[in-house]
Amino acid sequence: MLIGYARVSKSDGTQVLEPQIDALIEHGVTCEHIYTDYASGKND
Repeated sequence: MLIGYARVSKSDGTQVLEPQIDALIEHGVTCEHIYTDYASGKND
């Protein structure tokens, strides 16, 4: 089983997850095993 993780650092909509998700699917990761995150570490 493959597990995928897609993340963008801006949650304001200027960055999208779709290209990363598409690449994970092309490499054999199923949708139910792809985890996503919208987060910024700028202020941490």
